[in-house]
Amino acid sequence: MNNFVITLARQYGSGGRELGQKLADDLGYKYYDRDLISLAAQKSGYNLEALSEVDEKAASSLLYTLSYGPTFYADGLTQINLPLNDKLFAVQSDIIRDIYKKGKGAVIVGRCADYVLADKENILNVYVISDFDNRVQRIMKRNEISESQAKDKIIKTDKRRANYYNYYTGRKWGRIENYDLIINIDKIGADGAVNVIKAYI
Repeated sequence: MNNFVITLARQYGSGGRELGQKLADDLGYKYYDRDLISLAAQKSGYNLEALSEVDEKAASSLLYTLSYGPTFYADGLTQINLPLNDKLFAVQSDIIRDIYKKGKGAVIVGRCADYVLADKENILNVYVISDFDNRVQRIMKRNEISESQAKDKIIKTDKRRANYYNYYTGRKWGRIENYDLIINIDKIGADGAVNVIKAYI
């Protein structure tokens, strides 16, 4: 199993990130999530804070990009007419391909990794889902916010992730044909999900 790369898409609040970390630990794989932003900043020279602001967000318009002003780029690259969102996607895609080339086991959360590695072997694409009410409870507890705030955050985050995925891949986020496994974590928990994924591999 050492040469598998597992891509993990997830509904917001489904527990997908926690599952990814547990899976990586169990398999002895490297885990990649938000650290992909730091790697992208190192590779590109762009400002880490600016990259964090646009992570997993589609470039909606030139006005959106310009609204960040001269601090949007790390070193005066404002003359390049690409939104930073697009630059981050390109750099992260290169990093994801580099991770695959290393030939070592990895779990990659989000960032359209299933699409970026679509033509590669030994890839397992997993989509983690959870019932809406359970997601609300997780987000309320994790973020210490009210029920209405949690519901609003879930709806907006899922919409943002869908827009990002649809924009950069031309596919539809959450469509079953994009994934090898779709796991409802409510039914079996994170440990059960780890076992299912290991059995599938």
